[in-house]
Formats: sequence, C-alpha cells, structure tokens
Amino acid sequence: MLHSSTIHESLTAVFQVRHFDGGPELAVLLWQRALDPQKGTWSLPGGTLRDEEDLTSSARRQLAEKVDVRDVAHLEQLSVFSDPKRVPGPRRIASTFLGLVPLTTDPTLPDDTAWHPVSRLPEMSFDHGIVVDHARVRLAAKLSYTNIAFALAPREFAMSTLREIYCAALGYDVDATNLQRVLNRRKVLMPTGTTASPGRAGGRPAALYRFTDSAIRVTDEFAAFRPRT
Repeated sequence: MLHSSTIHESLTAVFQVRHFDGGPELAVLLWQRALDPQKGTWSLPGGTLRDEEDLTSSARRQLAEKVDVRDVAHLEQLSVFSDPKRVPGPRRIASTFLGLVPLTTDPTLPDDTAWHPVSRLPEMSFDHGIVVDHARVRLAAKLSYTNIAFALAPREFAMSTLREIYCAALGYDVDATNLQRVLNRRKVLMPTGTTASPGRAGGRPAALYRFTDSAIRVTDEFAAFRPRT
C-alpha cells in the first residue's frame, strides 16, 4: 500500500523524426521549468494522476494541457519509476509512456516547449533523461519486430522517406533495398498507385506507399534490423 503522501504522475516521451541542420533526427518534446526545483532544466510533459482517470487518459490529458499536443499516433506505457528520492519533496511515483507523432504533424507549441534531438539532450530535470533513453531503446526494438513505424511516417511516403525515418529512429544507417524487401515480406506496406511530385533535379518520380495498418502489431518477433555495412 502506498503511503498517503505518495503522488502518482504520468510522464510521456513524445518522439518525432524532425529535420535539423544535420538532417533528419529523432527528436523528443520537452518543456523548460520556470520555477524551482531545478529551474531552467528541461522536463517531459506530464503531471499528477487524477482520482477519476486511468494512466493512459492522464497521459493524453497532460499532453493536451501542458504542450498542446493532441495528435499522438501511438501511445504505450513503458515502465514505472519509483525511487523514493527521484524528486525532492513528497514521494512521486512516475508511470512513463512512449508517444509517437507522424513526420508531417507540426503542432503549435507553447513558448516554453521545444523539440530536441535525442542525441543532444539539454540539461534534463530529475530522472527525465533516463526516461527518454528507456523510450528510445523501446522504440528501436519495436521497429525491428513490429509495424510501429506507421506512427512516425506520413500517410503516404516514398521509400526514401521511410528509410530516413528508420535511420533516424534506430540511430544508424540501414539499406533502403533491404528495408523495402523486409517490409514487403511482412506485408506491412502497400503501394498507393501514385507517385511523388518530381523534385528540382527532375528524374523518375518515386512510387508512394502507405502502411496497411494504423495500429501496432507484431510482424516478426525474432527480427532485428542491422546497420548498413
């Protein structure tokens, strides 16, 4: 039984593949604390669980209220952080979540909120950096054996775009031909019958694809994508 002073909160690591100066990277949504404790550090969106809501409802509410993000294509619970000293003051137990936003979604963010590359996190509040790392590892694993990339991709995409998403989320280069062969074998992609608009350089227009499902499912539980060699 929890002590009467224990507070239960939800925290969500929301990921999106975004373009920075160095190209597409996996980014996480953070807000900057304006008050102590740890004023000026960066936090994951979240807050206290209300008596009448479950954890998933709490996580979605916090995203909408704190950072005005309502279009989360995938949300799943990660783990529980319960170290008695994880934050100062009354004990707070955090149930953490992984949230994914499609490449083409560009929510209007509050002034104190911004996307940060996962590879170059700012000074993080409390144990929030550890939560981000847990979420990144979970995402990379699920990219290998599920169709979870549907939640990061646009509705329609060229294979070059999908490869960028996988490379950014995995943190290493993957071969485009092999990626397409694997995903076709798992029957998670289907051609739309249309092509992308020609770029400035011209050339043959790229065929467009979409995911066959908009909900997560296991496609190969023993699979693992390997870095391109």
